[in-house]
Amino acid sequence: MPSPTRSSISCGCGLSAFGLGGVGRARLAEVKRREPAHAKISKDLGVAIVTGRYPPGHHLPGEVEFAEQLGVSRSVVREAFRTLSANGMLESRPKAGTRVRDRSHWNLLSPDLLAWMFEGAPPLGFVRSLFQLRMIVEPAAAELAAVGRTSRQLSRMGHALEMMAQHGLATQEGQDADQRFHAAILEATGNELLVTLSGSIAAAVRWTTYFKYRTSRHPRDPIPQHRELFEAIANSDAAAARQATEVLVRQAQIDTEAALNAQPLAAAPRA
Repeated sequence: MPSPTRSSISCGCGLSAFGLGGVGRARLAEVKRREPAHAKISKDLGVAIVTGRYPPGHHLPGEVEFAEQLGVSRSVVREAFRTLSANGMLESRPKAGTRVRDRSHWNLLSPDLLAWMFEGAPPLGFVRSLFQLRMIVEPAAAELAAVGRTSRQLSRMGHALEMMAQHGLATQEGQDADQRFHAAILEATGNELLVTLSGSIAAAVRWTTYFKYRTSRHPRDPIPQHRELFEAIANSDAAAARQATEVLVRQAQIDTEAALNAQPLAAAPRA
């Protein structure tokens, strides 16, 4: 892929498609009121990379040129690049500039990267790998939670379930509660290594749910399966907790793949 010319960079090195090129400063002022500029830039670049607009080996403009095109300070661009580098997606070398790294270096379980992946339409293979991971981790975690949870942890699960039912999973509030529900189960395992996966598992839950409800096809209501899982954990029934989790994850995969099959779908910004 040829290196971008100055005119193509004025489209934001592709950033006009993100809403940051062309209209530059005016749009960025609006962005600043909603989220930090570096977060918006890193998100839009991240989406461009994971969707293949900027393939591995692609060179990005320098910090100074990039900052001029976007009407931001160089430090903002540097911070955006730093976020992407921390996720294994960019590397910068003196005189060689900044380029996109091979996918094998990406931190695919990073909550940031998962968010960027589901802003577009993730590859089917990636979705299946993600659910395979969930099927390996979550049923076993539910078993452990059923025998090791505390009353406080159970209360947190119950409250999250109530919020999910009250707001619905099509809403931000409901999706946030869904994340808290699954994170509380991992915490209740008492296994500090499993707990470190809570951010990634919660992000996987959040973004697959977001993706499903972004399409016109309405997925099946998973609240009843969540209730069965909660009741199994409340009753300290490890076998029932495992089974309920397997049903829940399997249904989520079916619905997510159905959403993928409903493509083409334009990437929709998060509310």
